[in-house]
Amino acid sequence: MPHELPDALLAEATRIAGQLVEVQTRVNAQIDAALAELLPEVHRRLGVADAPPVDLGDLVNARITGSSVVVTPAAVASVVPLSPASVTTTRSARRAVTDVLTGDDDRLVVIAGPCSIHDPAGAVEYAEFLARMRARHGADLEIVMRTYTEKPRTEVDWKGFAYDPFLDGSSRISVGLVATRMLMCRITDLGVPVAAEPLNALTPQYVNGLVTYNGVGARNVTDQTARERVSGFSSVVGFKNSPEGSVDAAVQAIVAARAPHEFLGVDAHGVSAQLSTTGNDTGHVILRGGRTGPNYSATHIASTRQKLAARGLPETIVVDASHGNSQKDHRRQIEVVRDLAAQIAGGEPAIRGVMVESNLVAGRQDLDQRHPERLTYGCSITDACVDPGTTEEMLAVLAEAARSRRAAG
Repeated sequence: MPHELPDALLAEATRIAGQLVEVQTRVNAQIDAALAELLPEVHRRLGVADAPPVDLGDLVNARITGSSVVVTPAAVASVVPLSPASVTTTRSARRAVTDVLTGDDDRLVVIAGPCSIHDPAGAVEYAEFLARMRARHGADLEIVMRTYTEKPRTEVDWKGFAYDPFLDGSSRISVGLVATRMLMCRITDLGVPVAAEPLNALTPQYVNGLVTYNGVGARNVTDQTARERVSGFSSVVGFKNSPEGSVDAAVQAIVAARAPHEFLGVDAHGVSAQLSTTGNDTGHVILRGGRTGPNYSATHIASTRQKLAARGLPETIVVDASHGNSQKDHRRQIEVVRDLAAQIAGGEPAIRGVMVESNLVAGRQDLDQRHPERLTYGCSITDACVDPGTTEEMLAVLAEAARSRRAAG
């Protein structure tokens, strides 16, 4: 995979974003003109008197230093359409993942990939690796690639490819949104389904129809607005336990997301809209460990099953081998996977999926936004990841466990 791909993809995304921003600027001007023409008549009919001018300088936008036009989901989708191959990938993978989670398919779901995407070339090369793994283990594993382009931060740090695609603090969000869609299109074109972690109410619209699996992260699992949003997602959704390790928070999120909701959102044109949802019945717990330690043991699995059963929910669990479960040491992920494999091979039915953080190069590196060109190719700039060789070993272990459980069942 040529290393010039990031420049080529970002150059094309920049060109697309520039033209779409120009269009949106003209659209916004037309909206302003239409409102200026129509609102006076509305004021007259409602009896709204002309208000005297007042100074709002210290009351409105007091801490906003700038406002820029951004591309809209509908406009981006019109110039970066989904290919038939992408549509087939996502449609079949959503069905397959759902069937595994409900028990209609006796395989395992494995969500593997970089902690975060920062380099399109590396992401596509990693997707090609997973395409080979999907071909090798397709009878036992449904493998989905992590393509996380938004990153939750505990305090202040790089927020993800969608927000700062050039890694230099320039925060060219329109380019990042276009580039994210382009990248997911390329990966799904390869036949590799993708997973994401949406942090913003708007960003899922830009990749609509591309994402097979959405995970609600530990920091957002208690956010009622996040629960409402995913109640309307077409994708499969999972909820991580909270950073403190609370599984109850994830169970409550599942209950909330399974219900229909009415809430304020945005449509494909970026316009405020009242959204009505059916509820999402694919929701499940993702155990990722917590501040008190790992939570993937047989005892933890049994406890989580009890909590789900007590609420009348399916006893379906996905386990994240990274984060708290690996005690933030990427090398321990394989230990977690081996333990889970033993539980699965022993007949544990609740474990339906595993997450691993994996990249082209093991470990992690710090991002210097003054010199992003100095980054080592294929190495994470957020959480540390295992390399492809270790990933192959973990996938083989999980595939064998799935076969053993199938034979025993």
